[in-house]
Amino acid sequence: MASILLTLTTLILLLIVISNVFLNRLKQWRLLCKYGAKLPPGSLGCPCIMLGSPEAAKFVLMTKASLFKPTYPKCKERLIGSSAIFFQQGACHAQLRKLVQAAFSLDAVKPLVPKIESIAISTLDSWATYGQFIHTFHELKKFAFDVSVLSIFGELDSCYEKKLKENYIILDRGYNSFPTMIPGTCYFNSAMARRRMGHLIREVMKERREKRLATRNLLGCLVNFKDEDGKTLTDDQIVDNIIGVLFAAQDTTASMLTWILKYITDHDEVLEKIQAEQKAICGANEKGRQQLTWAQTREMQFTHKVMLESLRMASIISFTYREAAEDVLYQGYLIPKGWKVLPLFRNIHHNPAYFEDPEKFDGSRFEVGAKAHTFMPFGYGPHACPGNEFAKLIMLIFSHHLVTQFRWEVVECESGVEYGPFPIPRHGLPAKFWRKTSSNSSSETSI
Repeated sequence: MASILLTLTTLILLLIVISNVFLNRLKQWRLLCKYGAKLPPGSLGCPCIMLGSPEAAKFVLMTKASLFKPTYPKCKERLIGSSAIFFQQGACHAQLRKLVQAAFSLDAVKPLVPKIESIAISTLDSWATYGQFIHTFHELKKFAFDVSVLSIFGELDSCYEKKLKENYIILDRGYNSFPTMIPGTCYFNSAMARRRMGHLIREVMKERREKRLATRNLLGCLVNFKDEDGKTLTDDQIVDNIIGVLFAAQDTTASMLTWILKYITDHDEVLEKIQAEQKAICGANEKGRQQLTWAQTREMQFTHKVMLESLRMASIISFTYREAAEDVLYQGYLIPKGWKVLPLFRNIHHNPAYFEDPEKFDGSRFEVGAKAHTFMPFGYGPHACPGNEFAKLIMLIFSHHLVTQFRWEVVECESGVEYGPFPIPRHGLPAKFWRKTSSNSSSETSI
């Protein structure tokens, strides 16, 4: 009996220690997101240097990018896959980047416009049909997932898509949990879901190979790739990069759309201008009876500027991690080998030296382009997001149908930001949606 009590006591103490470590790390992450360069270098538990100027960010991410390697916690790498593009450097990274860019090139994504539009309309209709307040961010994650699956796989059997979504939700839930492989923990469940996702993707790959399908989506680009020596990618490389892109696309797109909805709700004059622009396009399509075209998305100039300002204000990608591969000198300062280096995009985006009155949301700010190297919403340099134009296209299509066919009400609650880990409006921006009718479609937006 005494030995059992001793064991239980030891386990309780161990759990307390683990919880304290985890909470401390979570606090450090939130401090970094909130205060950026104001934090002392030791606050993250390792030697690090934080960079808040465009020149320093360019030096690390572009000019001397080969001297600073991407670095992620091993526990994150394990859940995505060590062969994913995020964790590569040099020739291997360049090769994978070309493949991902090819899958999201203009020629590849133009045919997807009607399908993305269909997913957007279906999503908004489901919100209106629900008739109650929704957690907007969580619902937008579902939308972003469906669009990501479309861009990665093209047409996917509903059974595969359902299983993929179920396991991805489990993977996502434990991604930022304490990394312990004890059965029943969130991290363990995530690791098991990741394994099941790998099996599902391999089954899809097998079917596509047997049918000899030559598609221009991401899976097709990766499966059909051969280098100049005839070497192909391994199945592990393909699976890791598909899960990596799926992971990268969902939260960032959903977070950004949530912020766009918040900003246009908070600024009536901006919403009115967007509505006027989008209604003109809708009118040209027989009030939405015809499908939106790629060319029409290029006409959404004011909506595009508002999207850019939302990207600047929210700064979804607040910073990025690099590690000095060797001792590096920058303007007389030594960056020792092994030290972490964090370019702080949020600090640059909110610096009055580069953006006048930076805490004010200005829908017309990007009438004139930003100063060179001061606007980096999708990262910067060789490791910048290769699918950023596709992400913008998704936002434009969704915004078009949101403002022309629906009205909404956002719950009045205290303003603020949550991190999970990307910044989102507090409580995920609870809102209720209705479809516009002929009697209220003139200018009514929110109640």
